[in-house]
Amino acid sequence: MSEDDPLTGRFEAHRGELRAVAYRMLGSPGEAEDAVQETWLRLHRADTGDVVNLAGWLRTVLSRVCLDMLRARAARREQVVDQLPDRARDDGDGPEGEAVLVDSVGRALLVVLDRLEPAERVAFVLHDMFAVPFAQIAPIVGRTPVTTKKLASRARHRVRGGPAGPGADLARHRSVVEAFLTAARGGDLEALLGLLAPDVVRRADPLALPPGVATESRGARVVAEEVTVLGRRSRFAEPALVDGALGVLVAPRGRLLLALTFEVVDDRITRYEVIADPDRLRRLDLSVLDDPVVGHSVASR
Repeated sequence: MSEDDPLTGRFEAHRGELRAVAYRMLGSPGEAEDAVQETWLRLHRADTGDVVNLAGWLRTVLSRVCLDMLRARAARREQVVDQLPDRARDDGDGPEGEAVLVDSVGRALLVVLDRLEPAERVAFVLHDMFAVPFAQIAPIVGRTPVTTKKLASRARHRVRGGPAGPGADLARHRSVVEAFLTAARGGDLEALLGLLAPDVVRRADPLALPPGVATESRGARVVAEEVTVLGRRSRFAEPALVDGALGVLVAPRGRLLLALTFEVVDDRITRYEVIADPDRLRRLDLSVLDDPVVGHSVASR
């Protein structure tokens, strides 16, 4: 690819946006880069002399490439046990560039997007995140504009969900859980003791724990000391709605590893559970706390 080629220069001007679209559709930096490269190859082979809107043409081609990749991925899932990261490597930071991408989109959003059907994900990402009209999305997903709008609406409902309780309660519980994550990341024992009820109970699936650690712990000091030792995964954690209540998703590289559910009474955590079993994780109803488009909190809606 020569930078002196005018076509290359025009493509490179759009590469950043194409990569952003592809990453939100695919959730993998490597796959996103593959999709962008395939788009370049198709551009290079195509007769684009009559193309007036190159940005729109590229986005359409890229979206079709991503849709094919998502459909292939969905077909492969029937042949694998689960889509979790390798548990032997789940505590690594991973490439710095990938960490930046994950943070820019949001771990919870990547997890929820990964649960959408391929056509739903493409319609939602293009319309809700990049303001592409349904009339332009419809040919990509092979539906009418009306049906495409329904796809995006269904995806939007799954992504945003809705809290089971009042927004004020959700906001208070969120502040407690976020403080808990901050203390866990910093190994702050005193802060943890202030956030845990004296008789707090922690339960966890065996897969979430190192060998020899009990699946249940009781008492603020026992649980707090445990968190300071085992809480290293908290740097991959982000609050989310789990079955309609405030919870946390732990998602290295944007792939769900653990889900935490909490019981909060009088601004203290009285109980929490760490879910790691793949079957249990798949059955959870997950949605994001913050609107992925305008960035406002569900609790304030």
